[in-house]
Formats: sequence, structure tokens, C-alpha cells
Amino acid sequence: MLRRAIIVLTGLILLVAGYLALWPVPASPVAWSASKAPGFEGPFAPNQRLAGLRMIPIGKEYGPEHIALGPDGKFYAAMTSGALLRFEADGGNQQPVANTDGRVLGIAFDPGGRMIVADAMRGLLAVGAEGQITVLADHVTPDDPIRYANALTVGPDGTVYLSDSSTRFSPREWGDTYRASVLDIMEQSGTGRVLAYDPGTGKVRIVAHGLSFANGIALSTDGRWLFVSETGRYRVWKIATDARDVDVASGSPQASVLLDNLPGYPDNLTRGSEGRLWLGLFRPRNPAADSLAPYPFVRKVLLRLPRWMLPLGKPYGHVFAFDEQGRIVASLQDPAGAYPETTGATEAAGRLYIHSLHAPTIGWLPL
Repeated sequence: MLRRAIIVLTGLILLVAGYLALWPVPASPVAWSASKAPGFEGPFAPNQRLAGLRMIPIGKEYGPEHIALGPDGKFYAAMTSGALLRFEADGGNQQPVANTDGRVLGIAFDPGGRMIVADAMRGLLAVGAEGQITVLADHVTPDDPIRYANALTVGPDGTVYLSDSSTRFSPREWGDTYRASVLDIMEQSGTGRVLAYDPGTGKVRIVAHGLSFANGIALSTDGRWLFVSETGRYRVWKIATDARDVDVASGSPQASVLLDNLPGYPDNLTRGSEGRLWLGLFRPRNPAADSLAPYPFVRKVLLRLPRWMLPLGKPYGHVFAFDEQGRIVASLQDPAGAYPETTGATEAAGRLYIHSLHAPTIGWLPL
């Protein structure tokens, strides 16, 4: 009896070991070097300034991933359902204005006041006054699709600058944005890029490539530079708007790191007042995850485990502001992480509205 139990146990161990070592996974991790996480010190010293957020109910909707102020003085929020919700500064008079049947991650307005959105499932879209959806671009070239449209900003001439987070993992193919992002960041193949859409010609060009999950994007005050968050490498880049297919790792003067070795995963970037740029940190870094940077095989093994077992960091609310020289000018934190996944912040009407990937409300605080 004991011998049979030993044989069965040995067989189970071999099966599990074989699964962890050999079962196919979609990602092919590559080795990279992660700097030691700085932790919460200096300008990021722990505080409670984001704790006790005031909440705006949003009914059955959830996941206000991005919030933007429109030219009509109304606010617009992108929900997980694909809905775009319009509301007053105090959260009142909520109205759904459109549903893209995808997942909008970024909202902006062109010089004519038209709403332009980045939909991770569908590409770059325009939303008409009656809620009609027009696809502006879902490919760079016929054989080069935009797989993960994420964030966008619009220049004074109407050019739309868009982050395409990954050319490897599409949220449409993998079921949702979070799953696709985890695969890309675990792989670290650096296929994220920044695109520019010309509304006059309808053409798309590659501004820069080689980013590990390109994410939030914002324009400099003079319109000559883009600030781009690179989620997978914990940093923010400064990239020239007139760059063409620049590899950020090439040492080009048109692409340089402005903020490096951040304490968390940087997400949305928005412009505030007095030259500020607001950035949300989705979650703090996990030293265990950083320690696996040189070991692609181990990361591949981890991808065979349930997602909840991945070392993705604990909940921790954090948004901060910096100026165009990279100086940190504000840091707002909630160590308890009561408002989940703080992806960004929108400063307007004397308030700071907090973005979230999964929250069932819109959080805000007075400034």
C-alpha cells in the first residue's frame, strides 16, 4: 500500500514538473536588467494624501480608466463596458454618450472639439456628437495592425499621438487589456511604440519603437516633445514629436529618459495646471518580480501558474506630478490601496479626479 502511494505521488510530482517546464505559453520571455527599486523615500516618502477619496457613484459601470475634460466643460470617463460616460464636475447629470463595443483607454479632443479615443480592441476612433463611431486608424500599414491602442494626445495641428502598447499581445485576442498587458510585461520583448496619425492624409507613422509596454502620453507645452510612460521598465521618456521610427535604445537625441527607476508601474499621463504632468502608478514594484529579470525561463514557468500567483505587487494608491524637467512636485498616496489600481489623475475645476482600471466609482479630492 505504501509502495503504491509512493508511486502515485511520484507520478503526480513528475506530471506537475512536466507541466511547469514544458506546457506551451504564448510569451517568450527575454532577459533584462532591473535596477533596485528605490522604495518610497525622498520625493516619494509615504503619506496619506490620497486616502479618504470622495466618491462619485457610476451605477452599474466600473473601471474609469481615463477621465478627460471636454471643450463643453463636461467630463468624460471610459468604462470597462466600452461606454463613454459624460458628467458634470460634481458627478451629476451622468449620461452615456457612446459605446465602442471595445475598451477605451484614452480620451482626447481635437482642435475642432471632436472626441478622439484610443480603444484597445479597435484602434484609433472618432466619436461624433450623436455617439456615432468612426475608425480613424487600426493599421500602420496593411500588414502592420495597431494591436493595443492605449493612450493619446492631440497636437495643435490636429496630429494624434498614440501609444500602441504591444505589437505582440492584443487585448481582443486575449480577452481583456489586463491579461494582454501581463503577458507583454512578463515577456519584456520591447515591442511597444508611439504612433502619429495625420488627420489630413489619414496616414500613420511610427514615431518611436522599442518600448516595454508603451502607455501614458502627453505633449510638452511647446508641442515639440512627447512624454511617454514605459510601464514595463518603470520610467518616462521624452521623445521628439517629429521623430520617425526611432529606436529608443539607439541613443538618439530625439529620445531620452526623463524619469527612471520609479517605485511603481507608470500608467496614464495627463497635463495639469502650472506646467504639471500627472502620472498614475498602477501598483508598486515587487522585488521578487525584479529579481526574475535575468531569468526568462523562470518567468515562463510563472506564466503557467494562475494569474493571482504572479508577483505583480500589492495594492497601493499612488499618483504624482512632475514638471517638464523631471522634478517631482507632488506625491499623493494611499498605502492601504482602498481605491484600486490608480492609473492616473485629471486636474480640472479645482479637483483631482483619479483614474482606475477596476474601481466601481470615480474618486476625487479637492485641490
